[in-house]
Amino acid sequence: MHSREFEAALAISSQIPGWLTPAQARVLFDAARTVPAEGRVIEVGSHLGRSTVVLGSAVAEGARVVAIDPFGATWRYGGSDTERSMRANLERAGVSQVVEVRVATSADVLATWRTPVQLVYVDGKHDVLSVVRDLGWARWVEPGGEVLVHDAFSSVGVTLGLLWVLLSGRRLVYRDRTGSLARLEVASPRLSDRIRPLGELPWWLRNVVVKVLLRARLRRVAARLGHTDEADPY
Repeated sequence: MHSREFEAALAISSQIPGWLTPAQARVLFDAARTVPAEGRVIEVGSHLGRSTVVLGSAVAEGARVVAIDPFGATWRYGGSDTERSMRANLERAGVSQVVEVRVATSADVLATWRTPVQLVYVDGKHDVLSVVRDLGWARWVEPGGEVLVHDAFSSVGVTLGLLWVLLSGRRLVYRDRTGSLARLEVASPRLSDRIRPLGELPWWLRNVVVKVLLRARLRRVAARLGHTDEADPY
């Protein structure tokens, strides 16, 4: 039953521009499936709603997805009509009733938030400070809950921010990744937990090199590193 529901959600989500592979969509869907009725999912960075549709399709009746995005017109992937298009995509997918759209920054919403959260998905601004701030949502997630981070090992800013929190923090543990989508658990890290994400640095370095090659229009060289997509690794 869940597989059919996921395939239906993926079919709609895949029609929305964005950066989310089917395997990553499955991770989001399965994680959102565990959120109980009346639970909350926080999504930081919604863009046109590609991932929002997946999350909204998966949550149980009574649960809600809080989609946070300032929809800045000056952002290189934004525009004056981004919010309107995103809401239209949610309506088309039939999930608008379970998604609460907050037109604000993650930091502004977090500053006044006082409700427990069962799942957090971070795909906001990719600079170090923003990532560290966004991972602050973990304080509202109960032990055992998950925080998912997109572009975790394919962006300099996201990677450095994530490593800072994992190496120095006391609340998040790196478990694994699906492409660039990292899965973190709210738990007390041991030394081995802090060391584990360092093992992803060679893959991160490869992705940084690929991004440089793509900008230099050296796609054939990037293909030798296993990257055949015109978009950056994600």
